Amino acid sequence: MGRRGRWRDGRGELIVRGAGTEAAAVTVPLEISTSYRARTRGLLDRDSIDGAMLLSPASGVHTFGMRMPIDVAYLDRGLTVLAVRTMPPGRLGLPRPRSRHVLEARAGTMAGWGLREGARVEVHEGPRT
Repeated sequence: MGRRGRWRDGRGELIVRGAGTEAAAVTVPLEISTSYRARTRGLLDRDSIDGAMLLSPASGVHTFGMRMPIDVAYLDRGLTVLAVRTMPPGRLGLPRPRSRHVLEARAGTMAGWGLREGARVEVHEGPRT
């Protein structure tokens, strides 16, 4: 299992476990952004993303300079989803209390993964390049 909050910039996989026990796990390609530079850049000036991007540490995001609306999931220290919001470009999201990490993806995709409040995720880093 991925170590909580001790990742490095790179790629990996996001494993989404739904809030209910009947939900099957979903695996999603993941970009991991933990350095100040990578977190600041995020999804700016991009037209799409394959999967999701993890920003860590982070408790809030903005969409100024983005070309697409995004889904934003706020995660606590234990990688449980606190809230999921869709944000159009040009907005400032308020920081979430207890949020330690933020996931970003193309608007509408998180619902398809079963990512909602109370769901748990795992982060698995890919091989270092």
